Amino acid sequence: MRAAVLTEFGAPLTVQEVPDPVAGLGEVVVDVLATCVAPYAAEVFSGARNYPLVPPVVPGTGGLGRVAHIGPDATRLRVGDLVWCDPTVRSRDDALTPDITLQGWSSRGDGGARLARYLHDGAFAESMRVPTENVFRLPATAEDDVARWASLSVYVIAYGGLLAGGLAAGETLLVSGATGNLGSSAVALALAMGAGRVVAPGRNRAALGLLTDRFGPRVRPVVLSGEEAADRAAMSAAADGPVDMVIDLLPPSAPSSAARAAAMTVREYGRVVLMGGVGMLGGADFALPYPWIMRNSVTVRGQWMYPRTANVGIIRLLASGAPDLAHERNRSFALDDVNSAVTYAAAHGGPFDRTVLTPSAG
Repeated sequence: MRAAVLTEFGAPLTVQEVPDPVAGLGEVVVDVLATCVAPYAAEVFSGARNYPLVPPVVPGTGGLGRVAHIGPDATRLRVGDLVWCDPTVRSRDDALTPDITLQGWSSRGDGGARLARYLHDGAFAESMRVPTENVFRLPATAEDDVARWASLSVYVIAYGGLLAGGLAAGETLLVSGATGNLGSSAVALALAMGAGRVVAPGRNRAALGLLTDRFGPRVRPVVLSGEEAADRAAMSAAADGPVDMVIDLLPPSAPSSAARAAAMTVREYGRVVLMGGVGMLGGADFALPYPWIMRNSVTVRGQWMYPRTANVGIIRLLASGAPDLAHERNRSFALDDVNSAVTYAAAHGGPFDRTVLTPSAG
């Protein structure tokens, strides 16, 4: 089969022939029809993000495809099924604190690195080998526009964060990083899940305008100044009442002060969920004040990716039409154009912009 291979950090991906994947016990081989190219993929491939990928490697996180082969322990999947492949692979020998790798992308700790050595390659290939428990059948409606459904890889992360924070209908949510690719998805999902209003801070006025045009007065935009105290006051004022929950999805380039200003708008007994990249490239610590957390009984929770059950929930939610994938701005690239896709994704990382690679589409 053909695949896009990262031979070394800083080098372009090369499309080459590689051995066909073979499914073992507890595994499935899927022919990849569509996979999203992350806006920050160029930073990963250059080495700037210092991800623990080990070249040569086929990168790519998750994808949509058709089942080509199933192992003997699969009882529901069938060859030809259209499926979503969750890249979040967990070790099977510790149910309480499993090791995790993001197949073809990243890993956590020594155990995650061991998993990554075994499930080394990701979705930038005509076929990929995936653990059976990471394969989820898609509804018939996904057949109509597989490339558009590839945005599932973005929505499921935001959905996992909203689940972690226990977002309830009618609540006010503040999305720190709302104008980004991931943050804008959190805005859409929160409204679909019944949030009363969503405070959307950012510096990009055009992106904020896009959110308010699409969702109306339930979105409360805030243009940030970069001054922590003033921004905190502006976000609190925009909420027009208590902020029940904050989810932070800011990228590594964002200063910790921006994340802290957003987090400290939350009400007494409120919840803060941290899912972004602040601090990954160094810089000042997040540094929430201990007395503020304690005296206001604030819950602060980190969430890396999402639980396995979130895959089922997000597929159902997208199938319902809320949020409506018709608003996605998709640009598809063939496998041979993978480097153009990476470049395009870097320049189109705003709200609802998706760059899609279609490895098995012709």
